[in-house]
Amino acid sequence: MTLTREDIALARALVIHEDAHVIAFNKPSGLAVQGGSGVTRSLETLLGAFAKSNGKQPRLVHRLDRDTSGVIIAARTKPAAAFFSAAFASREVKKTYIALVCGGAPSPETGEIAFALKKSSRRGLDIMEVAADGQAALTRYRTLSASPEAALVELSPETGRMHQLRAHMAAIARPIAGDGKYGGLYRIGGTDIPRLLLHAAALDAPYPDGGRRRFAAALPVDFEKAAQSLGLEAPNVRDTC
Repeated sequence: MTLTREDIALARALVIHEDAHVIAFNKPSGLAVQGGSGVTRSLETLLGAFAKSNGKQPRLVHRLDRDTSGVIIAARTKPAAAFFSAAFASREVKKTYIALVCGGAPSPETGEIAFALKKSSRRGLDIMEVAADGQAALTRYRTLSASPEAALVELSPETGRMHQLRAHMAAIARPIAGDGKYGGLYRIGGTDIPRLLLHAAALDAPYPDGGRRRFAAALPVDFEKAAQSLGLEAPNVRDTC
């Protein structure tokens, strides 16, 4: 695919870190990670903006849902891709998300959700449901700010199931705002919810050169405005990990 000047400018504007091993992006909500039916632009195609003279381009080593914003990384080389892919598979990568959830603070305000999840279909849409014969899934959470109607929570998935955070929060009756697939509201207490309010705030990963690196992305403006409108104190992402 030939990229336009606009595509290249967008790709470069999303970069939050770049070195010989990796490029870290702050993906906006609505940008698909990979191509598919109805997708005209994806992060994967935008990686062409960073292609080498031989045509080789960075490779994505994990994914985010289309409507989830935040940190996502691509490996610059084949050895780096293998290294990071193995790190994700062995759960050495620590991921931190911020979500605005419906219904006030979870009870207890800090804890973990360990419901097994199984892929299912509802009204022709793929979803994940709690099922005894599903795959093991574990999410740790803590409440950052709360009102009677909504809350900001930090979520740390220990496993990487499809829609895990969305399904787990719905399972404890605290669906993520703007998540119509899992029962999230689009209006809370007079505040319009513009989209799925789930943000990949930080990613801490082992590094090919040794040690670890942490990549972080501040809450998007629309997310922060919705939180403030509901009387919730939006966190400084640097303080969430």
